[in-house]
Amino acid sequence: MKTILKAVFLLCCAMLSASAARAQKKVIIEEESPKGVVLVTIDKAGDEIIRIMNESQLTYIHEPQAPRFLLTDRKGKFALGIGGYVRATAEYDFGGIVDNIDFIPAYIPNGSKIRNQFQMDAGTSTIFLKLVGHTKILGDFVVYTAGNFRDGSSKGFQLRNAYVSFRDITVGYTYGGFMDLGALPSTIDFQGPDGATFYRATQLAYTYKGLKNFRFNASIEMPSVDGTTNDGLTIAQQRMPDFTAYAQYGWNSKSHLRVGGLIRSMTYTDAQSDKAHAVTGFGVQASATFNLGRQWQVFGQATYGKGIGQYLNDISNLNVDIVPNPDNEGKMQALPMLGWYAGLQYNISPKVFLSSTYSMSRLYSENGYPANEADTYRYGQYFVANLFWNVTPDMQVGAEYLRGWRTNFDSSANHANRMNLLVQYSLDRKSVV
Repeated sequence: MKTILKAVFLLCCAMLSASAARAQKKVIIEEESPKGVVLVTIDKAGDEIIRIMNESQLTYIHEPQAPRFLLTDRKGKFALGIGGYVRATAEYDFGGIVDNIDFIPAYIPNGSKIRNQFQMDAGTSTIFLKLVGHTKILGDFVVYTAGNFRDGSSKGFQLRNAYVSFRDITVGYTYGGFMDLGALPSTIDFQGPDGATFYRATQLAYTYKGLKNFRFNASIEMPSVDGTTNDGLTIAQQRMPDFTAYAQYGWNSKSHLRVGGLIRSMTYTDAQSDKAHAVTGFGVQASATFNLGRQWQVFGQATYGKGIGQYLNDISNLNVDIVPNPDNEGKMQALPMLGWYAGLQYNISPKVFLSSTYSMSRLYSENGYPANEADTYRYGQYFVANLFWNVTPDMQVGAEYLRGWRTNFDSSANHANRMNLLVQYSLDRKSVV
């Protein structure tokens, strides 16, 4: 009798466990209020929600992916995703240092006596909120905010994205139109190659997707001008936005070609004439990424222009959007500059890949610049080789070697080496399924 009772008890426990497992997967927390919010697992979200969430993901290694957790309305037409990642790195410089947490060749000091340096960082850990849905007026829409903790030594919260997107219109603060997020290489170094264009801006942008395989984008962006001044020259409030545009042809999810351009007007004041003046800047860019078989990925970018230091990774730290013209007192000028990179990625397995990238940024002299400071930055070089391993769907580890060179106008040069180690745990997933 005891054996029978024991068997019945075990059978009941098994049935309850199976029922609980099914309930955990399918449960919806009901609210009596018609405006109530319900917590659902991903498989309970509507197909439209899943599609919008996946299609709106940004293809960039440092950008969080689709959220693991969703809050949805009762009908499953709107969903709020919560996600992010915890990211910790260890960095060791040797044979020369970079005076920054990121590996920026422009910050390699001239003749530093310090040749070794150890740092750790968790400030790039990121959290985000993402609301998606569909209405008759807005169509598919996305409201996205994200930030990390890189705001100075205090590790304060720093805004990375804050925008709304609907009917191919984007309004808010996000990645600029004069860059190609999908062609950037994978690096542990948070800034990436020195010759890459990388920036965020408050903007109004429109993307046309009406032609198969083609995409066209135009944007109006908040101007930000960093320049070198003197006692008689001052950078003023800007009178015109920056204008960007690009055209892209893609033939699969990981392959595209893009050409783009930018034009800007940079305003400054001259104390001698007590008037405001403007210098025109421009940029042109070509970028690409594509598959070579199943295992190889190729990527690269080249950018040239005048007065576009704000957009180039290395040069953006030099305040050279506009500089005084040594040959024309009381006037400022936009210097020519160039940035490019090229790299390869080899996928050893679905969980492990190798990548390597070489990059260069260069600032050109014009009208006698630099007049009196021969040790001014002329060009920087950046080489990276790394290994990434997705240990689990949620955890990624990596190791990376970096070498950088800085060369000045007087031909003096300095270099640095860095080893990076990464542990990252994601609160999101690559796609919502």
